[in-house]
Amino acid sequence: MNIALFGYGKMGKMIEQIALKRGHTIVAKIDIDTTEINFSEMDVAIDFSMPSSAYGNITKCLENNVPIISGTTGWLDNYDKAVALCESKKGAFIYASNFSLGVNIFFELNEYLAKMMKNLKQYSVAMEEIHHTQKLDAPSGTAITLAEGVINNSNYSDWKLDNGETNEIPIVAKRIPEVPGTHTVDYSSIVDSIEIKHTAHNREGFALGAVTAAEWIVGKTGVFSMKNVLNLS
Repeated sequence: MNIALFGYGKMGKMIEQIALKRGHTIVAKIDIDTTEINFSEMDVAIDFSMPSSAYGNITKCLENNVPIISGTTGWLDNYDKAVALCESKKGAFIYASNFSLGVNIFFELNEYLAKMMKNLKQYSVAMEEIHHTQKLDAPSGTAITLAEGVINNSNYSDWKLDNGETNEIPIVAKRIPEVPGTHTVDYSSIVDSIEIKHTAHNREGFALGAVTAAEWIVGKTGVFSMKNVLNLS
């Protein structure tokens, strides 16, 4: 497979290593200074760029009939536009706040637990996420996905950074050097607590998931998620 990388930071370099090991070819490494892009060489594109660049990258790929995988967070105000463009162009697109295979299992576990806890009013839920100091957005896209998973399966109506109201899930975001990503969901009452947690040991899991999604999407048409890739739907 010929893969183009939009964004060639730490994640882009890790994706390159994984892709090469799996027998793929990197045909383009595109950053903010790139002026000429040959879309005809690409079988699929993987975007781990900046929030300000992601929507433009996705748009260009879809307009040039290139399937695109995006793991960039912080651009989702334009997500519905990207979906509409994908559908109008009969393209292929996957966005995920986190491509780690383990995290996507964690998402499913989080939703299942939320359903179990829905009628246990004595428990309140709170979340914490920890990332490296280079991460620009807070809370993380992964934490937001976890919060939405609870909201869709409980009586909570929203989330809020730090302190939330009664019907809001508080999310604490911490930035510590060299932490790839840790996410905790905690249900607490006056008598006990129930906690689920995912800890990434390095970035390789994110990169492997992105390459796996890229391999899966080639030849398909539509807007998909990691649930489709992992057959969790």
